[in-house]
Amino acid sequence: MQLTLYTDYSLRVLLYLGLKKERATIDEIAKAFRISRAHLVKVVHALSRRGYVHSARGPGGGLELAKAPEKVRIGRFVYETEARFDIVECFDPERNTCPIAGVCRLEEILRDAKTAFLSSLDRYTLADLIESPRGKDPRRPLLGLELPRVPK
Repeated sequence: MQLTLYTDYSLRVLLYLGLKKERATIDEIAKAFRISRAHLVKVVHALSRRGYVHSARGPGGGLELAKAPEKVRIGRFVYETEARFDIVECFDPERNTCPIAGVCRLEEILRDAKTAFLSSLDRYTLADLIESPRGKDPRRPLLGLELPRVPK
């Protein structure tokens, strides 16, 4: 199973905003992750419509989280940002052409796997993702923040 770039970029935007804890711009986020500004505009627009990000234009504008990091369940978020979560063709009755659909056990097994995947992700929130593991946080340089020196 592979998540779309759209979901990946959506997660990155939330991570960035959660780490920064103040307003940021699309240009700033695009530069930090080395991704297309045009892609981020679409991502941020959708995140704003879904209530994950507040967006303000003009001087003093920018982006900030619209929800507390503890309120953003990763599994639910991934499910919402994936346009189609059809692991195999038979998951979509409108596009399914598989001649053994409905009698093949693989569909049932893969549905269970999808549910387990999302349930596993739902054990975590955005707050879990932005916490520093044991004083080491490789994401902080994205924000231009100094890393604490760990004594040897």
